[in-house]
Amino acid sequence: MKKFFSNLFGGNNNQKSIVSFDVIDSIYSYLYTEENSLEFKMKGIHDTVSVNLYTFPTSFDHEEGRNEIKKSGFKNAYEVLNELYKKINIGPISEEHMLQELEYDCIHIQFYTEPIPEMKNYLKHVLHNFIIFFCCTDSLETNDFRILYSHDYFSDYTKAILDTEYIDINNPKNEIQKIGFKEFERVLQGICQYLEIELPEDINVPTQENLLPEEIEVTEEIFEEFIKLVSRGDIEEELLQEQSKKLLENFKKEPKEYHSKVEGHFDFFESIDSWNSDWKFGPEDAEYFISELIGEDFNFEYPEKTYCHDLFPYIQSALAKQNLELMTYETYGDNYLFFVANKSEVDRILELSELTKIEVNQL
Repeated sequence: MKKFFSNLFGGNNNQKSIVSFDVIDSIYSYLYTEENSLEFKMKGIHDTVSVNLYTFPTSFDHEEGRNEIKKSGFKNAYEVLNELYKKINIGPISEEHMLQELEYDCIHIQFYTEPIPEMKNYLKHVLHNFIIFFCCTDSLETNDFRILYSHDYFSDYTKAILDTEYIDINNPKNEIQKIGFKEFERVLQGICQYLEIELPEDINVPTQENLLPEEIEVTEEIFEEFIKLVSRGDIEEELLQEQSKKLLENFKKEPKEYHSKVEGHFDFFESIDSWNSDWKFGPEDAEYFISELIGEDFNFEYPEKTYCHDLFPYIQSALAKQNLELMTYETYGDNYLFFVANKSEVDRILELSELTKIEVNQL
């Protein structure tokens, strides 16, 4: 049996907003009746949008969950939920209802946005977590919701959810929240589009565009375009054909052959002008290797005793004067595989990176 408790303060249901009970309840109905977990790609969102239905106490009824609850200082999942309900002014679960083993649901929506400028030196993307709890306002029926928020990773789920904070979606406290809350509206629209949930005509939707990526067949020509852009056209035709064929073959391999795929990506970047460096590099290294990459002397100004990733803003500022940008292949290690791209082509490179599964990043 599913049960939701009373909300102890005013309602939260602007019928014309996409962040409304009717919309969120439609998403909940799908998760409850069809599948309780989904991931999908959405335009403008890095990686995937993740949507999960969690149930107290059953979602925590496993060894790892029980250990997390104990480590956080609680006896069971109901006590954790009551701690969360305190944050959002929802009445607590009684001992009687705990003994009846009633279940209480919430929705966890997770996605990434681009970092604010001050964070770009050390963070490539910002994670946003929206935990939605249902409740009743001036009613015996479920008709409302409250949201807890965090931009931290949920490696220890119990601790992470306890560290969330109550938010008013219309009143962000800082720039991170401002970006995340605005994008949350678009993500809700994307979820509805993905699940084919029809929105009421009077709802103010963030955009009229299709938020789901079109299905594109990845061909040899796609790889050719990618290679031309990341090499800035400085590649022999024979090598272009050879590498595009190899990369397409790698792309078609099964996921279990991931290692050979990645080796193929490394081989490709070593065949064009690139700079393989560990995370410890100085300004002199940057000037020397970038000079090699662009075929002319490169110098940039930087504060004294500035090294490694702290140099990126100063490098990018100097390269921007030549309409260039330093980028890197995602090695998933403690090294960089740098290359230089034309600034006007960066967006297209990132699009092709998504298609070809050759992960490259802005710095």
